[in-house]
Amino acid sequence: MTPAAGGRTGDGPPLRLGIAGLGVISRFYLAAAERLPGWEVAAVCDLREEALAPYRGRFACHTGHRELLASGRLDALVVAVPNHAHAEVCADALRAGVPVCVEKPLALDPADGRRLAALSREHGVPLFTAFHRRYNDRVLDLLDRLPPPGAPVRVESVQVRYLERIEEHIGADTWYLDPARCGGGCVADNGPNAFDLVRLLLGERPTEVVAAEVVRDAAGTDRQAVIELAGPDGRGRGRVELDWSYPGEVKDVLVRLSDGTELGADMLDGRPGFKESLWHEYEGVLRDVARLRDLPDPSRAVEGGLAALELVAAVYAAEAAAGPPRPRTPRTPRAPHAARRSESR
Repeated sequence: MTPAAGGRTGDGPPLRLGIAGLGVISRFYLAAAERLPGWEVAAVCDLREEALAPYRGRFACHTGHRELLASGRLDALVVAVPNHAHAEVCADALRAGVPVCVEKPLALDPADGRRLAALSREHGVPLFTAFHRRYNDRVLDLLDRLPPPGAPVRVESVQVRYLERIEEHIGADTWYLDPARCGGGCVADNGPNAFDLVRLLLGERPTEVVAAEVVRDAAGTDRQAVIELAGPDGRGRGRVELDWSYPGEVKDVLVRLSDGTELGADMLDGRPGFKESLWHEYEGVLRDVARLRDLPDPSRAVEGGLAALELVAAVYAAEAAAGPPRPRTPRTPRAPHAARRSESR
């Protein structure tokens, strides 16, 4: 879905939100639901009693998602469990008729993603992947500055950088460092957000992987990657740089237009606090979730999540085709390229 400025503005009762998984990301959904008048948290679930304890007496608390789904009417379910459990929880919610907002990635395997898309069509229930960077105010400002469709000047290329030291961002969610539960490393987890931004800024056009360089650590986890993307007609290029070993944090975008103009967006600009930008981004996510039932075809909500998942699989396939993976010394990080932007804010 293209980010919307509005949200649910009717005078009816608040939408009832369930949250499955109370890890590091759940607090942003909880805060967004508290700030937005159209939402209220109805129930949460987690396998861990220590995760549920702060919410007992505030919301209905469950130790399993099926128990949560059976407990009463929900208008949407946020799926923020570890990545390997996304497919199961999403499938159960779709069968129960509950619209789903799932953290990226949609699933670990594209085949599971396609099965979920089929369930969404079968039950007429939307399945939406929460690409929160779409709602970043600097990204939205950049989107507004792009030439409109059909203009003589067009977007020629998009570069997205997603650089961080992953251990500083996961809190107690150590499953991120387990490839079997995460689905891989930086490509599986940060890749979907970056790929989605490329698609957004290229006008939601399909893209394909044309080259990929993946650097793995001694344990075999992909810690760095550079991926080149292109549209099916050769127009509109993308470059994604991912790093899980970066000393600090850089999340930025550089767009080059066909007339040579460069437009940039620093997603962390103006919000220097740790993860500070996520608070307003997740408000944007919930505003779009509120609109899901109003879509002419709710099953189309899955398209972005499935597209990003297919690109993740394509990167790993390209790496495998290039030969056996070899541990390599991580590249020396480069400084942010903000100074190169001609119209950055």
